[in-house]
Amino acid sequence: MKELSQLSKSELKELKDKYQKAYDDFKSLGLKLNMARGKPSPLQLDESNEMLNILDDYHTSDGLDVRNYGILDGIPEIKSIFSDLLKIDKDNIIIGGSSSLNLMYDAVMRLYVFGTSGCKPWKDLEKVKFLCPVPGYDRHFAITEDLGIEMIPVKLNEDGPDMDYVMELVKNDDSIKGMWCVPLHANPSGVCYSDEVTEKLVSMETAAKDFRIFWDNAYGIHHVFKKETRKNVFELASKYNNENRILYFFSTSKITFPGAGISLVASGKENIAEIKNRMKVQIIGHDKINQLRHVKYFKNADGILKHMDKLAEILKPKFEIVLKELDKELSGLGIAKWSNPTGGYFVSVDVLSGCAKEVVRLAKEGGVILTDAGATYPYKNDPLDSNIRIAPSFPPVEELEKAMELFCICVKLAAVNKLLG
Repeated sequence: MKELSQLSKSELKELKDKYQKAYDDFKSLGLKLNMARGKPSPLQLDESNEMLNILDDYHTSDGLDVRNYGILDGIPEIKSIFSDLLKIDKDNIIIGGSSSLNLMYDAVMRLYVFGTSGCKPWKDLEKVKFLCPVPGYDRHFAITEDLGIEMIPVKLNEDGPDMDYVMELVKNDDSIKGMWCVPLHANPSGVCYSDEVTEKLVSMETAAKDFRIFWDNAYGIHHVFKKETRKNVFELASKYNNENRILYFFSTSKITFPGAGISLVASGKENIAEIKNRMKVQIIGHDKINQLRHVKYFKNADGILKHMDKLAEILKPKFEIVLKELDKELSGLGIAKWSNPTGGYFVSVDVLSGCAKEVVRLAKEGGVILTDAGATYPYKNDPLDSNIRIAPSFPPVEELEKAMELFCICVKLAAVNKLLG
């Protein structure tokens, strides 16, 4: 079939009638499906159920009773497992609760209220800016927007952020204090930063002495089709004595239980000392019972990786459904392009410019809730109104097939209406 833009008005009207009928047929089914967020499915959660009843002793290897007070930065056993898994010095790791988002918010707030490395607190500055690779993670953007930090969109290429643009900005503007990064299987595009891009990020000249990269490695071991390997960001940063530039975040939210996971922040020694100094005022310690539970269940880093292989087997058919349906229904029409991620939790779809909001509206009325159009951009402002995030993890396979069928109809119907003017 020709690209839709090459069709005559009469041909487009004929297609509109066809797509409208298919859409109306779906509406009559009364579907109630939700693909708005990347939640683990019940099948994924069930893989960790054994953990809930695994504790027969409540003491760490050095005799600490985890039911009581003590240990600000996490029990040694869980720090050792994450150290082996992520290749980070265990002394540079602080263990948090179930949400890495909480640790990120705290990190921005510390810099905002107290500053770092002798620099002024961000609250005392006339202007504070953050770089935001797009399309990106809406919850990152919500943090900086909440604090009135100006967000600058940066194009995300197939190997990571547009580094020529990034380096030019940070070199000449000392009000640019930070940058959001999801380096592996990025949300929502699935992009994996190249080693070259990462090395530029950790070595580039910055006008701001307190410039920080918020390195949210949320999907660092969430491989589905291919195990992506990259150089360790701290090893690269150490070559330039810039370990403190990196604030590294990770969690088990999509590995075990989002409601009862473990998170961590890692950085250079000076940053870790600063964080601990503030934490001891804020909290006595996070859930050590849950930390020990994870230790007993996984035993070591290899235990986590084997667990991830099981989760990949659950996720793979769902990604295949999404990609197959997009290819079958939208290829060659010139109205959509999409990512082909090797892992992570999402597929990013760019529809015809000016159509994303309409596609999301049609899908909702047809019975499928998607992430709001614009959510993958700062201030929810997608300048082309084209990007949509598909989250296939939660629905059962049979529901996902229906949802994707409707989604593709909505994309085609919105495009035809746009082309007809």
